[in-house]
Parts: sequence; structure tokens; C-alpha cells
Amino acid sequence: MKSQVSHIQFNIDPANVAFYKDLLTFMGWETLYEGEGALGIGAEQGPSLWFMPSTEPVENDYDGPGMNHLALGAASPADVDAVAEYLAQRGVEHLFETPRHRPEFSESEDHTYYQVMFESPDRILIESVYTGPKSA
Repeated sequence: MKSQVSHIQFNIDPANVAFYKDLLTFMGWETLYEGEGALGIGAEQGPSLWFMPSTEPVENDYDGPGMNHLALGAASPADVDAVAEYLAQRGVEHLFETPRHRPEFSESEDHTYYQVMFESPDRILIESVYTGPKSA
């Protein structure tokens, strides 16, 4: 059997839909559905992210049991920097002394793992990350 990620659903405060839509369209994702406090974003034949309205307060302890973070791949370190700048312009704090290179996560000395980490308004930990040749 072979499987792949089809979609991931996040339960969010409906007031935060615009945060996810603006961020993810900035990062090149397409809107698949929007309405009634919900957002589907992704590609028609690829994985998608769904942000669904929650009637309960959203609680997330990303260091506890459950998903720790969502990592979204970037094509270059410059793309990670663009996300970092986008976030800074909107007052979204960069976490864990990022953006920065993480050589301990690199597959070899000529590759890099370059990331910016941040938290959404619903306390979902998100990472924009480039992995690949240092020269990119």
C-alpha cells in the first residue's frame, strides 16, 4: 500500500480565517473553498489545508501530545526571509531565535535547513523552511 497526505484540518476561531488566507496565498497556495468561517487552501490534485470554525475555545499546547507544528517548504532561503518579513510587517513574532540556519538538521555540510517559526492566532505552530543546497 502507498498513501500520502490528502488534507489536514485545523479547528480555528472563525475570526482568524483572514490570517490563514492572507498568509497562505502569500506563500503561493490556492483557495479551494471559502465560506461560513471556513477556508480550504491547497491544490486541486495535491494536499490541502482546511481551517474549520470551532465553537469551543481553541486550546493548543504544541509541546504536549498531538501535532507539534506544521512545516511548509520554501523553494529558497530568500523565500523564508520573505515570509519572515511578511510576518514582521504584521506584528507576528518570530519564535526560537529564527530565522536561522539549523546545521544540526542538515543532511550534509553542503546543505542547509533554514527556517522561521511562528505561532498563528490560534496558537498553531507553523514553520517556513528551506532544505537544500546552501548556494540556493
